[in-house]
Amino acid sequence: MDLSTIIGMVLGFALISGAIIMGGSAEWFVSPESVAMVIGGAISATLVAFPFGVLKKVMGVTKKTLLYKPQSPEKLIADMVSYAEVARRDGILSLETMTKDIKDPFIVRGIQMAVDGTDPELIEQIMSTELENLMDRHEQGKSVFETLGRYAPAFGMIGTLVGLVTMLANLEDPSKIGAGMAVALITTLYGAVVANSIFLPMADKLGKRSAEEVLLKTIIVKGVMSIQSGDNPRIVEQKLSTFLPPGQRSDEERDDVEAA
Repeated sequence: MDLSTIIGMVLGFALISGAIIMGGSAEWFVSPESVAMVIGGAISATLVAFPFGVLKKVMGVTKKTLLYKPQSPEKLIADMVSYAEVARRDGILSLETMTKDIKDPFIVRGIQMAVDGTDPELIEQIMSTELENLMDRHEQGKSVFETLGRYAPAFGMIGTLVGLVTMLANLEDPSKIGAGMAVALITTLYGAVVANSIFLPMADKLGKRSAEEVLLKTIIVKGVMSIQSGDNPRIVEQKLSTFLPPGQRSDEERDDVEAA
């Protein structure tokens, strides 16, 4: 589970709630009508903006922000190098027996195509296309949350205008003006809080997770292509290590870079 997402949301709402409690009565900030206006309005606008099929997939993408278990690029590179060592020592056909122990289906498909003797260009094309589709799915999920974050404050403002109209229609009772103004402004508050505490941070987190997964998948594609071409394991490691910052590379790789 991604603790930073949970901790960040809990901390954000705790700080806002604390400020509300210290500033006065919490009851002043409770308005079911405002919640319905902001959340319902943002969702309805998002339904207009996106096909229903895209929205159905959002829950699966959202899991990446809450249940994401990051994979180490260094560990992945080490695994790819070990596959290269087996292929170099025992032949590429020997990798077929190893696929049952590999958990990543993307690696399995790549190795299986290499073992089957598929044309290298076709292997790279198939794997690259799958990677592009993955990026598109992630971008759609990110866009949904960005859209929710954009519409929530707008509907908060709409709710405020509705409240102001209602308040101005009852000016004959001055005692209700202050309370009416407070209720009208709560909708704007709700829109800003929901957008900046949930929707926009979730969009940013999805963007970060997508970039991490794309990096891993790119390493896999390059690793499979290098194995298929029969590269020396040392060369495979050098090729894949270029995807890592210098500080995360092995000592030998850093020495090679410094020597160059």
